[in-house]
Amino acid sequence: MSGTWKKYVLWFAQEHVEFRQAEIASLLRIWNIRMNTEPNYDPLRPFWVVELQNDDAARRLASRSMSLRCVFELWAHSAGKGLTAFHQQLREYVVSNRELLAPHFRADKTFKVTVETYNKHFSHREKVEKIETMNYLPLEGAVDLKNPNVPFWYIEFWGMDPTSVPEQPDDVLFGLWIADGNRDMINEISLKKRKFIGNTSMDAQLSLLMANQALVRKGDLVLDPFAGTGSLLVAAAKFGAYVIGADIDYMIVHGKSKPTRVNQKVREKDESIYANLQQYGCGGQFVDVLIADFSRSIWTKDIVLDSIITDPPYGIREATERIEFKTKRKTTVMTEDAVHYPSTSPYQLCQMYRDLLQFSARHLKLGGRLVCWFPTLKKDYSTDLLPRHKCLQLIADSEQPLSGYSSRRLLTYEKVSDSEQDFDSFEMPGSIVENYRERYFTELLSDSGTRKERRLAMREVGRKEAKTRGKQQQPDGKWRYPNPEVDV
Repeated sequence: MSGTWKKYVLWFAQEHVEFRQAEIASLLRIWNIRMNTEPNYDPLRPFWVVELQNDDAARRLASRSMSLRCVFELWAHSAGKGLTAFHQQLREYVVSNRELLAPHFRADKTFKVTVETYNKHFSHREKVEKIETMNYLPLEGAVDLKNPNVPFWYIEFWGMDPTSVPEQPDDVLFGLWIADGNRDMINEISLKKRKFIGNTSMDAQLSLLMANQALVRKGDLVLDPFAGTGSLLVAAAKFGAYVIGADIDYMIVHGKSKPTRVNQKVREKDESIYANLQQYGCGGQFVDVLIADFSRSIWTKDIVLDSIITDPPYGIREATERIEFKTKRKTTVMTEDAVHYPSTSPYQLCQMYRDLLQFSARHLKLGGRLVCWFPTLKKDYSTDLLPRHKCLQLIADSEQPLSGYSSRRLLTYEKVSDSEQDFDSFEMPGSIVENYRERYFTELLSDSGTRKERRLAMREVGRKEAKTRGKQQQPDGKWRYPNPEVDV
């Protein structure tokens, strides 16, 4: 690592672990920030030791991150060398940077030391004892636990395996807090408080992660062609983008579908995507939401989009449908003046992703991004089988497990070519989404078995646990600890 930049610790929430790399890389791109990592860093760890140019870069990085708990300037860390080495390093850092650090130790500056652990629990008393081991710090101000002028962080990392906790911490880190991540926004747009939701409304945190990976900026034009109740439009609008949606389901778009909230029997008259945006102060970012069949594009060839973020239906909780056009009309059924409600037919997933990637290649700006979910059965997955397009480069592929046999992957593509001759290119070898619905329910049935089989399996688990605890099966069939008087 370079010696000219400052060292920082990125402390992550342990949620959606696979998504953090893609999010941080996207935020570095948005803010045009350079970052160096340690040669042997592990992205699965809850913290990364990195180098950034200054505190302002750290604050900008944290200002939009949904994965970061906080960023703090690193003063010392043991790097596996133990507590003695950590304290020696911290002493040396304070002495060698005395003039630079002096403002933090003044008598008029209040302070607080936050003690955090990973994979090990400390009582309040143990945390106080950890703080007292650093009594060599020249702190002169008073302690303020609510609003300190100088907030310090002390972290002990006890490995990733809760079944094999080491005798000594793998790492110990100490530093000065710089900024919190923007995780408050997750609560701000939580589905629990949102006016208009459906049974497939995207989780707030995932929606915001998608907007970050799409490089959504203020003033961008963002489309969701499978908008549903507009969760992804809300996330994009919160970052200042103008949003457009489309969906084939008239009832959903107009808030006339069956309510999904518990105990809500009838939807309120003003439930809509626009009402959601108004709820969060983003009404001015709303362009429109259209009723449209994505398989038959309604868009002018001249429209240019900054990004496309979407969650296409997979045919499990929402049907995959397209409008069916018939070559012949039954005269006995339809009359010239009758209102026509077009019938629908299944929209095969392979064709859906073909349309999505080809549409993105045509209408994204150069450097614009498509961020979309892709369903998989775990036994089928291979990076070689993901959708490909000559104009789009796959930037990130992150998994969200849904069950023991299925998951969905968040795919991020960036438009790298504007060659018109390649707009219609598409490749998805083997088509791992072919007949996805049928294969999904086949796996569900084989995984779950009959009710009788599930009960027998649970009983067998109970028997094994009883034996490991030293219990014995009694004549009445129940498992109890042996009675010493009877055994003797």
